[in-house]
Amino acid sequence: MHFANMTVRSQVLKILQQEDINFLLTNRIPRRLLTRFVGWLARIEQPLVRDVSIWAWQLFSDLDLSEAKKTSFTSVRDCFTRELKDGARPVDADPALMTSPCDAIVGACGAIEGTKLYQIKGFPYRLEELLHDPALVERYRDGRHVTLRLTASMYHRFHAPCDGRVERVTYIAGDTWNVNPIALKRVEKLFCRNERAILQMRLPGDDVITLVPVAAILVAGIRLNFLANLRDLDHDGPKTAGCDAAFHKGDEMGWFEHGSTIIVFAPKGFALCDGVQDGVAIRMGQPLMRMP
Repeated sequence: MHFANMTVRSQVLKILQQEDINFLLTNRIPRRLLTRFVGWLARIEQPLVRDVSIWAWQLFSDLDLSEAKKTSFTSVRDCFTRELKDGARPVDADPALMTSPCDAIVGACGAIEGTKLYQIKGFPYRLEELLHDPALVERYRDGRHVTLRLTASMYHRFHAPCDGRVERVTYIAGDTWNVNPIALKRVEKLFCRNERAILQMRLPGDDVITLVPVAAILVAGIRLNFLANLRDLDHDGPKTAGCDAAFHKGDEMGWFEHGSTIIVFAPKGFALCDGVQDGVAIRMGQPLMRMP
């Protein structure tokens, strides 16, 4: 039975890895409708639905639940948004380092060229189009950024990369394109099209970093621990809420209800840590950037 499962898995993955088919199946579909359906399905607390869904998820991914705090789940959503055992993600304590806010695969990263950066090689976008805030755009002109992509099987919660206070959150309603590399090579300015939140965090030295969680197809939910009504801000155009939420490095800030992306922005003077480069896997709590 196990051998048969592995054979089926390998054949399906081989098909899904073909770029044209992957893009068609995950993008050229009614994205909003499918996202709402999966969101509904994921919340069903019925043992058979839960077990079949998690079985299928494990069959076609590298889902590892051995680090989960709980050993059983009420629904697929409960499994997606699982907490980890205490100590599963040690956080680097060096106060000169910002750490990764999440488990991820590092995507495009490095210096911002004025206000231009890349979602993937050959596909630029601009801070103006992503952030919709002239003051914030100027803050990160010639600054640094790191794109962190969470796959569907990863730990979905995100944490403070350093000590600081979140002062403003801007919510921007949008589409639900897939954010995998295949879509990033085909959809221009994808991050600027999708639903996203912009979290401005002031550090003790008065620098401001910004985290931009970007939602994607299937559930598309961004949840913040400190701002319960985030999606109530869903109106035309960006909507901003003031707040004053204090965090210590490693404190949980929120979660995704499916795999997605977080883009981290820092002003000029910050530098990527050694080993942080496109394609590298990183875990929450590991060094990401060095402060000035």
